[in-house]
Amino acid sequence: MQTAEDKLIGPLLLARGTTDRSSVLRADDGWLEQAWSDPATRVLVIDNGHTLVRRTDDEVHAVLLTPAEAPPGPRYLLGVDDGAAYFAVAAPLPGLPAGDVNGRLTTPMGLRDTPEGRPVAAGLRQVGGLLGDRDAGLLVHAVALEAWHSTHEFCPRCGTRTTMQAGGHVRVCPSDGSQHFPRVDPAVIMLIRDPDDRCLLARGPQWPEGRLSILAGFVEPGESLEAAVIREVAEEVGITVANPRYLGSQPWPFPRSLMLGFFAEATTTTLTPDADEIAEAHWYSRTELLRALDSGELRLPPPVSIARRLIETWYGGELIGDW
Repeated sequence: MQTAEDKLIGPLLLARGTTDRSSVLRADDGWLEQAWSDPATRVLVIDNGHTLVRRTDDEVHAVLLTPAEAPPGPRYLLGVDDGAAYFAVAAPLPGLPAGDVNGRLTTPMGLRDTPEGRPVAAGLRQVGGLLGDRDAGLLVHAVALEAWHSTHEFCPRCGTRTTMQAGGHVRVCPSDGSQHFPRVDPAVIMLIRDPDDRCLLARGPQWPEGRLSILAGFVEPGESLEAAVIREVAEEVGITVANPRYLGSQPWPFPRSLMLGFFAEATTTTLTPDADEIAEAHWYSRTELLRALDSGELRLPPPVSIARRLIETWYGGELIGDW
C-alpha cells in the first residue's frame, strides 16, 4: 500500500473557472439592468444542457453573444470577469430548433469533423475538458442553474408558481413568501485500494460491457462524507474499508451533483456485488489495468470526470482509453 501523500494528477476539469460570481450584485436590479444594456456584456445561451461552441486554431471556445444578439429567455447572472458581466439565457440555441438533437456533438472527437469556426451544439460531457478555464466555469454554472430552474418552478410548500429573483439564484413564492435556492446533491466517489495496492473497478447494470469506473454514491441525510464512503462500498460490493481520505471535489451538474473524491483502504477483499447496483467488480493491478486498456477489454471514464483523475492518481500518470 502506498504511504506517501497522494496528490491528484492533472486538473479537475469541471472545477475550473475565472469568473467572480459577484453574489452581492444579484440583488441589485439597477445594476443587473445596466449590465444587460452594456455592449461589453457577454451572454452564453443554454438549452437542455447544451451551448454553442466553435473550434479555432486548435482551441475550443464557447460562443458568447452580446445582449442585443441573445434570444429572449430567463437570464442568470454568471458573474464578472475582467470588468465584463456574463449572463446565461435559457433559450433555444440560435440556428438550432428547440429540442433538436441533430447536429449536437455526442463525443469530443466530433469536433475534429466540424469545420473550423462553425458553431456546433455541445454539452459538458463533450467539451467540458476542451474549453478554457473561463468558458468551462461559465458552462458548468449555466448548466446547473438551468437544470434547477427546470424542476423547481413551483413552491414545495403550497404549489404556487414561483418567480425568479437574484439574477437566477433564488426562486420566491408569491403566496407564502418562502425563498428557494439552487440545490446541490453531495455524492462521494472513491478509489478503493487493497493491501496489494490493487484498484477496484466496477460496472453498473445499465452500462455496456467493458465500461468500468470506481464506486460512488449519494450522501444520506445526517451522514458524514467518510461514513458515506464506508457505507456505499459495503452496500455495493460487500467489503469493508478504512481511512477514507479526501482528495478533491468537482461539480457534476447531471443534474445537480457535487462529487467529493476519496481514497480508502480495503480491509477485506472478497467481492459480493449487489446485483441491483453492480453488474461486475474486479481488482486490477497496474499491469493488469494497462493490459486491459491496450486490448480494448476495458474503457476508462472520460478525462472530464473526477473518477478518471482518481484512477490516474493511483496509477501514477495519465492513461489512454475513454468511454
